[in-house]
Amino acid sequence: MKAIIPVAGTGTKLRPHTYTQPKALIPIAGKPILAFIIDEMIEAGINEYIFIIGYLGDKIKDFVEKKYPNIKAVFVDQPSREGIGHAIWHARNAVKENEPVFIALGDSVFDLNMKEIVSAPTSLLCVKKVDDPRTFGVVEMDEKGGLINRLIEKPQIPKSNLALVGLYKINESKALFEALDYNIKNNIVTRGEIQLTDALMRMIENGVVFKGYKVNNWFDCGRKETLLETNSILLKKMGHTLASTLQYENSIIIDPVSIAENCKLNNCIVGPNVTIGENTSIASSILKDSIIGSNSVISDVLLHHSLVGNDATIRGMSQTLNLGDDTEIDMR
Repeated sequence: MKAIIPVAGTGTKLRPHTYTQPKALIPIAGKPILAFIIDEMIEAGINEYIFIIGYLGDKIKDFVEKKYPNIKAVFVDQPSREGIGHAIWHARNAVKENEPVFIALGDSVFDLNMKEIVSAPTSLLCVKKVDDPRTFGVVEMDEKGGLINRLIEKPQIPKSNLALVGLYKINESKALFEALDYNIKNNIVTRGEIQLTDALMRMIENGVVFKGYKVNNWFDCGRKETLLETNSILLKKMGHTLASTLQYENSIIIDPVSIAENCKLNNCIVGPNVTIGENTSIASSILKDSIIGSNSVISDVLLHHSLVGNDATIRGMSQTLNLGDDTEIDMR
């Protein structure tokens, strides 16, 4: 079985951070989003991966090769972004005929039993009930048997509140790529894009059986608000992590937090729900409910619900920020 992870998106909802950093590499609870996905899959026994890259794809490639040297990784370029289905279609030459595939969108973190999904005898689509399904692929399913009858992408009037969460285990990969190929050749698009949901529906119409797998939770990391919420939830679940090289003086740390290697705190209150990247220095400041990147310098500030990129400098202010990489602000 191979895992296909599309990470070619530009992450427009997380700008300015995604001008210099792929969305999948933004850190939450002490490690990049992509690392949560790969670690879960490795634990489930998956060691072969196809990464669909595009925007800032070299950074994805560098991260995977350095962090996971023991997995078999193939990187496939998606030159034009025309939807998730279009991205998955580019993996077709890297998958053996009818080899099972496991698809995970690269901007979400999941709370589920990955081993159970991988070992299931049938193809599975992971789903969860949501309050407003109009922004998701929606599943109509037989609740007793779990068989999926219909899929529709972002319906105006949903007949179900079960949403696809971006995790798919597909045994019939040949049928998947045939459906995607058909939709691309016949320009079958939804909202201007080649959708994976449409290809899965074509597979159902051609007799492929899918069952729904209800996940405990999943965390969409595509926007600042949801990214910070996910950071908070995962920190509470995983507990605090303080690097052994952390230096702090006259400072208070309120769990849960994650502070990486070689950070310095001086006269600070940090936490709760704060992630700090490596080599960051913070002085005379109060931080809570925030993510701070690596190699940053922060002093004399009060930050809350903030997202600060790498190599940033902030001095003398009290604000809520969405600050990208390589930025300097001095408001003293």
